[in-house]
Amino acid sequence: MKTRVTLALLAIGLALTAGCESAREARIRRNPHVYAQLDPEAQYNIQQGIIDLGYTPDMVYLALGAPDERRETLTADGVRQTWTYSTYYERYEGTRHVGYERQVYFDRHRRRYRIHYEPVFADTYSPQRDERIRVDFVNGRVTSVEQVR
Repeated sequence: MKTRVTLALLAIGLALTAGCESAREARIRRNPHVYAQLDPEAQYNIQQGIIDLGYTPDMVYLALGAPDERRETLTADGVRQTWTYSTYYERYEGTRHVGYERQVYFDRHRRRYRIHYEPVFADTYSPQRDERIRVDFVNGRVTSVEQVR
């Protein structure tokens, strides 16, 4: 039993890892001209989803994919572009009263139908967005990488 659980968890982990790698590999296959021009160390980093200072937007795209948000700022040093990668999830907010359920029943003693209202409660969630990685480019090169740990 313990072995089955371990194997199941291992299979799930491999499937999740394979999903990330296949998306990255698909981006590399769609942009072979960018990938082929890189030195072996940069190619290895991109295959692992690692970015470094001095990378171009194309290199960051190959490693991490399209950002969730892009911003541009004009500075004295040039145009600064900021790419933000986020995690989206729903936070449990608790159980809240959402209304009443009407129940109709026949009362044998009074010989008539009666109505009873039962309160209804439901779990509520709120959408959340957490910024995971922020990459700043100045004049087309990565100048800073900010990551939540």
